[in-house]
Amino acid sequence: MLSVDQFSSYISENAHSISKEVVEYVVSRSKTEISEEEKEAALSMYVKLLGFFSESLKNENEDFMPEHLIEWSKNNAQMQVNSEGKISDIIVRYPLTRDIFTDILIRISLEIELSSADTGHIIKGINRILDVSLNETVRAFEQLSDQSKAELQKELVSLSAPIVPIRDEVVVLPLIGYIDEERTKFIMETAVPKIAAMNVDYVIMDFSGVLTINTHVAVSLHQIGNMLRIMGIQVASSGMRPELVQVAINSNITMSSAFTFSTVKQALETIGK
Repeated sequence: MLSVDQFSSYISENAHSISKEVVEYVVSRSKTEISEEEKEAALSMYVKLLGFFSESLKNENEDFMPEHLIEWSKNNAQMQVNSEGKISDIIVRYPLTRDIFTDILIRISLEIELSSADTGHIIKGINRILDVSLNETVRAFEQLSDQSKAELQKELVSLSAPIVPIRDEVVVLPLIGYIDEERTKFIMETAVPKIAAMNVDYVIMDFSGVLTINTHVAVSLHQIGNMLRIMGIQVASSGMRPELVQVAINSNITMSSAFTFSTVKQALETIGK
């Protein structure tokens, strides 16, 4: 009769064949199509998981958990985020993985005549490994997803107010999409200093791509225009639709007809004169 340590060595030596059986089982019962590349990645993943399992069985401390398992789980989450996958794609495979691992380990235990107590210890061990892996993967996925969303939001904010040089002395600041407090803050803290550093004489703030703004944002944009004027930069506006003009009026903002144009083209023609 073999010991748990010998069983651990057996698992380590046969990790590839066991992992292949696990992958084939999970794939055969998955409702989604899994590519050959994903299968190879899963095979490699399970080989590493069995390595962690084997390591944990050799440790006398029942609460021992291989440090590399945590990092491995985080890497799995990172790959899922990078591929724009869903965490549910990982979660739905865990019950299948648990079932096949349990069947395989019981089968091996019977073949090598492992005691019932040791078999129970091994089944408990693989379930603990899987539970820790799942928890850490989900936790890392949520953190990475939040970070990815924050970076995407930051990128969208920067794209909502790009600075477009037209001539040496003129830049256009097209305002795009839903202009909210976050976007006006970006314009004030990032776009305005960049414009000031360009030593231009004119800025055309084009509102033709704006979907909506509120009263608070309208006041903030007016303040941004005043900031530019104090710096000696002439500010013109273009593309103000009737509903945006109404917001400006409701905000007690005076619209100067001398510096307000229907289009950027009209503004540029006037500046050219």
